[in-house]
Amino acid sequence: MSRIFTYQGSAAHIVFGEGRSQTVDEWIEKLGCSRALVLSTSHQKADAEALAARLGPLAAGVFAGAVMHTPVDVTEAAVEALRDCGADCVVALGGGSTTGLGKAIAYRTDLAQIVIPTTYAGSEVTQILGQTEGGRKTTIKDAKILPEVVIYDAVLTTGLPVGLSVTSGLNAMAHALEALYAQDRNPISTLMAVEGLRAFRSALPALVAVPGDVAVRGDALYGAWLCGTVLGAVGMALHHKICHTLGGAFDTPHAETHAIMLPHAAAFNSVAVPGLLAPVAEMFGGSVGGGLWDFASSIGAPTALKDLGLTETDLDRASRIAVENPYWNPRPIDERSIRKLLQQAWEGNRPEQ
Repeated sequence: MSRIFTYQGSAAHIVFGEGRSQTVDEWIEKLGCSRALVLSTSHQKADAEALAARLGPLAAGVFAGAVMHTPVDVTEAAVEALRDCGADCVVALGGGSTTGLGKAIAYRTDLAQIVIPTTYAGSEVTQILGQTEGGRKTTIKDAKILPEVVIYDAVLTTGLPVGLSVTSGLNAMAHALEALYAQDRNPISTLMAVEGLRAFRSALPALVAVPGDVAVRGDALYGAWLCGTVLGAVGMALHHKICHTLGGAFDTPHAETHAIMLPHAAAFNSVAVPGLLAPVAEMFGGSVGGGLWDFASSIGAPTALKDLGLTETDLDRASRIAVENPYWNPRPIDERSIRKLLQQAWEGNRPEQ
C-alpha cells in the first residue's frame, strides 16, 4: 500500500533522566543567556526560589504567579516583571500552568525558554499556546511558542500527589488518542501515540500502588513526552475543543476535565473510526470508551463533570460554545449531539462503545 504523508520533527532539545535538572545552568549558557526569570505557581514558589538560589547570578528573579488556563492579565504582569529584572530567558518549573505562562511570555517577547516539567501535561513540547481572556480560551500556534529545552527529571515528580498524577497522565493520554485519528496524522505520530498510551497504561497503576518509585515516575514522564510530542505534531479534535470550552468558560480544573471527558469523546469518535482506534480497544479490554472509563475508574480518576461544580444548565451553554468555530473532527458534530455527550460525562456514566 502506498503512503502519502508529511512529517516534521520537533526542534526542541529533550534532556531526559534522573538528576538532569541539575544541568539547567549549563543550558542557560548554551542558549547564550545569562539572566533567567524562574516561573512557577504560588504552590511551587519555594521550589522556584530554591532553583533560583542554585542558579546564583544566572537567576534574574522569580515570578510565582502562574495559574490555570493562562489568563492574559497574568501574562502581562509576568512580562512586566521580566522587563523590570532585565531577564533574557525564562525557566518554567512546574506543570501545564507554568509551562503555559512561559510559552505566553515567549510568544510576546521571543525569549528562549527552558521547561522543567513536574507533571505529565505534555504541553512543554508543543508550539501551541492556550490562553484565556473574557471567559473564552483560544489557541495560538507559532514557532516562537515552542520551548528550546525541556528537561525531564523523574526525581522532581515523586512529590506530585497521586490524584494529580492520575489526572495529569489521562490528560496526556487524550493527546495521543486524538493523534490516532488526526486529519494530518502520519506513521511517526501514530507510532508515538500508541507507545505513549502503552507507557501510561503500564505506569499509572504502578504509580498509584507505589507513588515514590522513581523508575515508574520516569516511565510516566516518558509517556508524557511521547503524548506531548504528538500533540505538537498533529491537530486535535472534539475532545480538546470541549475541554477548552469548559476550562475557558467555566474555569474547570484542566487535568480533571480532560480525565473525565477522555472516555466520552473517545466513544463518540470510535463510531466513525473504529479501525484507527483499534489499538486503543486492544489495549483497554476490547472497548475504546468503555475500556478507558474502566481504566480511569480503576486508578481513582474523577468520572463526572457534576463533581467539578458544573450544573446541567451549564451544559446547555457549553454545547453552544463548543460548536462555534469547531475543530476538525472525524465524526460530524452538532449542538444536540454535544449536549448528549456532555450529559453522559456530567452524570459520570460508562460509555457503551
